[in-house]
Amino acid sequence: MSKPIENRYEFVLLFDVKNGNPNGDPDGGNLPRIDPETGHGITTDVCLKRKIRNYVELLKEDQSSFCIYVKEKSILTERRKPAYESIESVDKSEKISKARAWMCKNFFDVRAFGAVMSVKENNCGQVRGPVQIAFSQSIDPVVPLEATITRMAVETRKEADSQDGDNRTMGRKTYIPYGLYRVHGFISAPLAMQTGFSEEDLELFWDALANMFDHDRSAARGEMASQKLIVFKHDSRLGNAPARELFDLVKVAKKETLGDAPPRAFADYDVSIGEAPGGVELIEKI
Repeated sequence: MSKPIENRYEFVLLFDVKNGNPNGDPDGGNLPRIDPETGHGITTDVCLKRKIRNYVELLKEDQSSFCIYVKEKSILTERRKPAYESIESVDKSEKISKARAWMCKNFFDVRAFGAVMSVKENNCGQVRGPVQIAFSQSIDPVVPLEATITRMAVETRKEADSQDGDNRTMGRKTYIPYGLYRVHGFISAPLAMQTGFSEEDLELFWDALANMFDHDRSAARGEMASQKLIVFKHDSRLGNAPARELFDLVKVAKKETLGDAPPRAFADYDVSIGEAPGGVELIEKI
């Protein structure tokens, strides 16, 4: 592993969805998440972290130091068990500290996002991750729609017999015609020192943000893509400018030539980026 990062970072990611559902709400019939006051689409930080984890797991295939702790259907107590088995018998507080360090060393998502592992069985303490991602929001209001679909087959003989020979059943798919979403992220160098989040980890993280949607296809997310990734790199560990001022440098607006027509592609938007202040380097990853 390379040494922990020594610079603070912020980033802006623009991603879009076409005829799909970027993040369904289980409490709302799996409709796309919407801000009810503005009509803007929303996706949660958890949604994006899941895609990042899946990409890293696919790319690294559980290589040492790049395992994923929070993975689908995993039993977390069993994921932590090797941390305890690798530590010689010491007093309780020291054992928790060493187990925490083992988890940071071996699991990418613990090093990056942190984890609450302070439960009774295989207690590994808590880790506050250096990488934090906010909720994303669409640039313009989006329109959630439902499409009725027909299934021509049934699962069981009983179900078929109960329908008098008509095997067709009805269902619905929820989607939005198009939405361009913007998300802000933060990376702390002091917290990276605590977890060991390294330059190698950072490059893997940028790679995941750029490519995660290409490996997350489904019927509901057939056309999602990262369109632009703008990174602000500070010259110091604590930073040289407030994050809010850096985010304000990135302007995204619907093209005037579109008039009253709704946007249906990334090309329907103009993206402009102001000049970064002293001590901050602006890097366009994609």
